[in-house]
Amino acid sequence: MACEPKPAIKDPTIMSDNHKRQQLGALDLGSNSFHLLVAQQSNGRIQVIDKHKEMVRLASGLTNGPMLLPEVSERALDCLGRLSERLRSVASENLRIVGTNTLRQVGMESHFVKQAEETLGHPIEIISGREEARLIYLGVCHSLGDNSKQQLVIDIGGGSTELIIGQNFQPKTLESLHMGCVSLSERHFPDGSVTAASMNRAIDNALIELEPVMQTYLSRGWEYVLGASGTINSIAGIQLAMGLGTAITGEHLETIKNRILKQGSTAGLPGLPIEREEVIAGGLAILIALFRAFKIEVMEPAQSALREGVIYDLLGRQRHEDVRNQTVVDLGRRFAIDEFHADRVRQTAFMLLAQVAAPWRLQQPHHRRLLGWACDLHEIGMDISHSSFHKHGGYLLSNLDMPGFSRSEQYQLAALVAVHRRKLNLTYLHIHQSWLLKLAVILRLACLMHRSRIAEVPPKITLRVDTETYPSHLTMALDRPWLDTHPLTHLDLEHEIALLGDAHITLDVKPA
Repeated sequence: MACEPKPAIKDPTIMSDNHKRQQLGALDLGSNSFHLLVAQQSNGRIQVIDKHKEMVRLASGLTNGPMLLPEVSERALDCLGRLSERLRSVASENLRIVGTNTLRQVGMESHFVKQAEETLGHPIEIISGREEARLIYLGVCHSLGDNSKQQLVIDIGGGSTELIIGQNFQPKTLESLHMGCVSLSERHFPDGSVTAASMNRAIDNALIELEPVMQTYLSRGWEYVLGASGTINSIAGIQLAMGLGTAITGEHLETIKNRILKQGSTAGLPGLPIEREEVIAGGLAILIALFRAFKIEVMEPAQSALREGVIYDLLGRQRHEDVRNQTVVDLGRRFAIDEFHADRVRQTAFMLLAQVAAPWRLQQPHHRRLLGWACDLHEIGMDISHSSFHKHGGYLLSNLDMPGFSRSEQYQLAALVAVHRRKLNLTYLHIHQSWLLKLAVILRLACLMHRSRIAEVPPKITLRVDTETYPSHLTMALDRPWLDTHPLTHLDLEHEIALLGDAHITLDVKPA
C-alpha cells in the first residue's frame, strides 16, 4: 500500500492571505456618518473583527443643485482616505461600499463619487431608499433571537428615515421618507438654539412627511417596535444617563424634549456625544412624530443596522442565495415573460460570451451575471406594448423597485435591455463604459439568433475578435446548411452589420 503523502507545511504568509480573503467588509456612506464594518465567518456566525465610524455630515454639504460644498467634499474624502487603509485587507469580491440618501441626490456620475471611488479603489453602489430599508431590516433581524413576530423597524438617518414591517427575515412593507436628523436640524435649528415653536414646527414637518404612509402601516400592524442607527441609539444613551432606562417611550421623549427646551439647546445633554449635539434635535422631532403617528408605546433600540445588513446580503450572494436572482424571477412572473425563450437566449449569449470574454476583458463574474439577467428580462416591455418594447423595458427597469440591486446595476441592466434590438442608441450605454457596449453586442446577437422563437437546436456559432486589426472587429461563422434554411435570420444579420457599424463595431458573417 502506498503511503499517504504528508500534508505540506503551509507558509504562514499564505495562511494570512487566506485569512484576509475570508474577511467581509461593508462601508456605509451615510448622510451623517460613514460606518465601516469588517467581519468574518466563525462557526456559522458573523464575527466582527473591526468597526470604525466617523461623523462626516455629508448632507450638510448639499447645495441647491446636486453638488457638495467643497469643504464637506474635502472632509469626506479625507475620511475615505483613512478608511481605505483598513479596506486593503478585504478582497474586492468580499467588499461592498453603499451610498444612501445624500449620494442618491448627488448622483452616480458626480465628480465627488468619482473622486471617492478613486480614493477607495473600489466602486460605490448607490442604493435606492427601499433597498436601504431592506438591508437595514436584514441587519436588525440577524441580531435578534426571535423573528417569528411581526415587527416594525425604524431607522432615522441623516437624510432619510426608513420604515419596515416584516416577519422572520422577510420584509413585507418598506418605505423610505425624505427626512433625516441632519436635514431637519438644519431647517429648524440652524443656529443650534431650540425653542418650543421651532420644535413644534419640526414635529409638524415630520408628521406631514408621515401622513401618506401612516394608514398603510397602522392597518398592517406589528407586535413590537425596534429602532436602529445613530439617532435612536443616541436617544437611548440620553435616557440611560438620565436614569430612564434604554426602552424608549413617548413619555421619555417628552422628558428629553422638555430638558432641551428648558436649556434652549442640546449642548451638554447627559449621555450625548458632542459630535451629535448639532443633529439630535431634528432626530428627536422625527422620533416624537413617529410615536404620535404610529401610536407607538415602546421601542427597543437595536445595535445592528445597514452595515450589518450589507454583510449578511454579501454572505447570501456567496452562498448562492442572491436576492437579485429572486428579484429577476419575480419580475419575469409579474410581467409574464416567456421563460423558455429567455432561457434559449441566455444559453446562446453565454456561449458567445465564453468565446470573446478573454480578448474583450469580460471575465469578471458581474459581466456574466448582468448579461444573464438582461437575457431573462429583455422582453419585460412586451407587457406594455410590442411596439418599441425594448424602450419600454429599459424604462421599467430604470424605475422599478428591484431588491438587491444598486442603482448602477439597475441602470446598466436597463441600458442593455433598451438597446438589445433595432438602433444601437449609445446614449443609454454611457459610451465610456466600453464593457457595457460589448455586453450589448453579445445580447443583440443572441436575441437575433432566436428571433423566430422556434424551439430548435441552435447552430454551431463561432465568434472571434480580431485584436490584431481592431478590438471591435468581429467575425461570426455559422453552419452553411443552417444559414441556407434560415434566410430571414441571414437578412437580420446583414442588417445588424449596418446597425453595429454606427457604434464603430465591424461584424463579418461567414458560413463555417
